[in-house]
Amino acid sequence: MKIPWFLCLVVFLFTETLLAIYPFQNVSLSFEERTDDLVQRLTLDEIVVLMTKGGGGKYGGPQPAIPRLGIKKFQWDSECLRGDGYAGNATSFPQAIGLAASFSTGIIQRVADATSIEVRGKHNDFVKHGNWSDHTGLGCFSPVINIMRHPLWGRNQETYGEDPYLSGILARSFIKGLTGNHPRYIRTSSTCKHFDAYGGPENKPVSRQTFDAKVSERDLRTTFLPQFQHCVDGGAYGLMCSYNSVNGVPNCANSHFMTDILRKDWGFNGYIISDAGALEFMLFFHKGYFNTTLQAAVGSVKAGLNLELGPGGYKQHVFDQISEGLKKGLLSEQLVRERVRPLMYTRMKLGDFDPIQMNPYNYLNTSVIQSQKHQDISILAAVQSFVLLKNDGLLPLTEMIGTLAVVGPMSNNPTQLLGDYSANVDERFISTPLKGLSTLGKEVNHADGCNMTSCLQYDKTEIITAVKSADLTIVCLGTGQALETENVDRTNLSLPGKQQDLLKDVIKHTKGRILVLIFSGGPLDINQAVESNKVSAIFQCFFPAQSTGIALYRSIKLVSPVDNPGARLPYTWYHDMSQVPNMTDYTMTEKTYRYFTGKPLFPFGYGLSYSSFKYSNLEIDPPSITSGSNVTVSFIVVNTGQYDGDEVCQMYISWLNSTVITPHYQLVGFKRVHLTHDQPVKVVLYISSQQMAVWIDNKGFIVQPGIIKVYVGGQSPGHQTSITSNELVGQFTIT
Repeated sequence: MKIPWFLCLVVFLFTETLLAIYPFQNVSLSFEERTDDLVQRLTLDEIVVLMTKGGGGKYGGPQPAIPRLGIKKFQWDSECLRGDGYAGNATSFPQAIGLAASFSTGIIQRVADATSIEVRGKHNDFVKHGNWSDHTGLGCFSPVINIMRHPLWGRNQETYGEDPYLSGILARSFIKGLTGNHPRYIRTSSTCKHFDAYGGPENKPVSRQTFDAKVSERDLRTTFLPQFQHCVDGGAYGLMCSYNSVNGVPNCANSHFMTDILRKDWGFNGYIISDAGALEFMLFFHKGYFNTTLQAAVGSVKAGLNLELGPGGYKQHVFDQISEGLKKGLLSEQLVRERVRPLMYTRMKLGDFDPIQMNPYNYLNTSVIQSQKHQDISILAAVQSFVLLKNDGLLPLTEMIGTLAVVGPMSNNPTQLLGDYSANVDERFISTPLKGLSTLGKEVNHADGCNMTSCLQYDKTEIITAVKSADLTIVCLGTGQALETENVDRTNLSLPGKQQDLLKDVIKHTKGRILVLIFSGGPLDINQAVESNKVSAIFQCFFPAQSTGIALYRSIKLVSPVDNPGARLPYTWYHDMSQVPNMTDYTMTEKTYRYFTGKPLFPFGYGLSYSSFKYSNLEIDPPSITSGSNVTVSFIVVNTGQYDGDEVCQMYISWLNSTVITPHYQLVGFKRVHLTHDQPVKVVLYISSQQMAVWIDNKGFIVQPGIIKVYVGGQSPGHQTSITSNELVGQFTIT
């Protein structure tokens, strides 16, 4: 006789309940009840250790076992930005800024899903072999949702671009993917970072460890905080506080951020972890705010911090002093138990206190690494991230090229195509532009021209020889994580070193047409390529990671309809340095498309397709509302081009008569839709009352009476740059 599975489960749970020694081990109780019981059973010394061991070097983790309670070791530290980072071979997905360009919540969730599957599979293997080192844990210190507020910031590539709404919506999808869909357990924990108002500088003109951002309450509420609220509402289990200070207060000791806003206003119940060494750096670099380690420990715990991520190599940590704070009455036992609670609750949800066989995620292993499914996701994500900036009829390529030249320092540079915080992918899985595109030509010439992306030494003869007889030259330029990354800001928008000379020589000496591929986290000065008649097409590729060459081949050849370029710029591409403000100025004046009044080279939301699209039948319902009501916006979009493809439908609003400063335009909705030739699709988007509200100091967000204009189309409004779609404009009234 075959016994139904659910009866087996009932019997199993009953048995485990009988075997449970303590209530926190009783799987029939709720996670909340079990966590309450566990927290009360921990000694204060045990709690201090648990709050101190968030990772960070030999002495920073893991959290040790507590044998008397049957509690195992636990490692928080892992990097999951777009693949399992720094933990050996894993599938490397496109960098976050490229994922943002997809404007696709679907592909971002799939990337996060694959990432967390590999993280969990490798974690299980690490535990099996007794490896508890950094980057083997389940904490997933991702995603990065800071605003790309300045084009030279070294960490732009890790973000979802310059818009708070886009960043927040994409973060929700990423969190959903990391979490998994099991009704009881989470696959990994998500930790949104870096909270808050952290967006450069890294090292130019000052260090991020010493920097104090001066931010108005309006800019804080309308630019730097909204995406973090999306994280909280989207189910993030944790947040990470940043190194810098805001208005004189170090962020990891900022009670206004961590307690007033995060916990009281937003109802966040998760944990907050410091960035690596941030507590130590408060003492070293934020002189005078705290004078002793004890003060730093007490101040940060009172402000709302739960867990310390150590600086690496330090035997003593700031949170070690929590014990002294308790002895001297500077911290209460109740507060310390309150701070450790979300850590233990998260471990509960990860299944750490349940029998191994109850949690299906415990059965994942290293066989999931570089699975065909994950490689396919990597290819699709890269294809969906490429932004076509220019196309004078060259693409898609329909015929074999006689002589093809593939040149430039990014043409066959596997490591610099990955971007920072990448998985340590086995090089045999990496497809460079040269490797992926060589089959486009009957004959292929290749020359790097420079031995590094810095291009301080340039072999002009090598480049001229390679391109002079080419029917098509593909020029691969950019930065790589060697030149823009954590701790490394750029100093200007110029192509690095002598790359501009390389491009100039290609334009001058080749007899054929030119396709330029840019690999960077942010905008570069490519005016020469944009203006040259010999440069027929330009792609912004960002850092597409392991599938670069394969994905480029698919996009250039249009292997299938899904390969038709559909990505859009998630940031403003400034024309030149005259449009770039001081990085240390944290006012939003003239920054991002929301406040910039100049003419960019390419606007936010811009991107071309091999197809064309027509918008019509804009309907705004209702046309007049009272405060607190929502609005439904619908329209028809038709693929009027030759090829099937994706269109990113974007909706913006502007306030016509607000009494306070508002953005010129604000993205409030988007949807990436696939359209076959001549196919009309009705798209429905919504504007919530919260999106209509403006910030008024000392009053908060208020929906004011007046007129709000609505813009629908294929890019942000107010620009004359030619795109492959039109724009519709309407309005509604708030009474």
